[in-house]
Amino acid sequence: MDFRQLRYFVAVAEELSFSQAARRLHVSQPPLSLQIKALEEELGSPLLTRTSRSVELTQAGALFLEQARRALAHLERAGEVVRQSALGETGEIRVAFTASVPMFEAFPRIVHAFRTDFPGVGVDLSHQSTGQQLRALASKDIDVGFLRPSILFVAPPNIATVPLWTDRLMAALPQSHPLARRSAPLSMTDLADESFILFPRGLGCGLFDHVGVLASRAGFAPQVGQEAREGATIIGLVAAGMGISILPDTYMKTGIPGVAYRELDTPDAQSQVLLAYRSEDGSPLVQRFREAAVAVR
Repeated sequence: MDFRQLRYFVAVAEELSFSQAARRLHVSQPPLSLQIKALEEELGSPLLTRTSRSVELTQAGALFLEQARRALAHLERAGEVVRQSALGETGEIRVAFTASVPMFEAFPRIVHAFRTDFPGVGVDLSHQSTGQQLRALASKDIDVGFLRPSILFVAPPNIATVPLWTDRLMAALPQSHPLARRSAPLSMTDLADESFILFPRGLGCGLFDHVGVLASRAGFAPQVGQEAREGATIIGLVAAGMGISILPDTYMKTGIPGVAYRELDTPDAQSQVLLAYRSEDGSPLVQRFREAAVAVR
């Protein structure tokens, strides 16, 4: 039994005429009759009663017609799923992002636009550091990442990137700090003797490396007095007077009181968010998401 025989039987059962079914299927009548006969022999039961003037379903034929329609419908749905997958219109895409990315107004618009355009695609979002994302891309645990790497970042050969947004790193100071009273941008040397609150080095955060580069170029190594895994926690500790930090100006949107933000007088303070994906990944889903991100950015 094959799907061709099922299609032939359904056509005859619905038309109750071999000649009309043959025209509907664009086949000649003799092969159609042979296929129906072969189907009946395989099932061991007549499905149709034939006379010179009419064709009728047997009881077994009526029952088989219902199941044959279902089988053909399942086949059509399976084919449609495959076609949609080939076009990037179904399946699931795994997207990771660093902590500051959702604060960019374009990020929720990218996700919303993609889900609206491709409602058959599931979007699995996860919060990961830049280092974690690069490892997850390499191990194929995610499909796309929103990275905030250090200014010294060079993408591995198997990773492609697309620049999305830029902002600047700012000094985050307790409002009572003497440097907070300055209106002019601060130099990194102004911060050399401060106690820093930073993301843990082991977290794989590109921001930690970026701050280290800025300090190194100013001739010092940051004195890390406190570590925290969340940007909002760092800002809260700064407000509590536990130290200072350097964060993207995007974090100013948190609105946590007791913190003053001051610009840094160095072009190296510019930070960038990149969209990253495996360069050999030819998935239509990844291409669709990349196109959506570029269109909205």
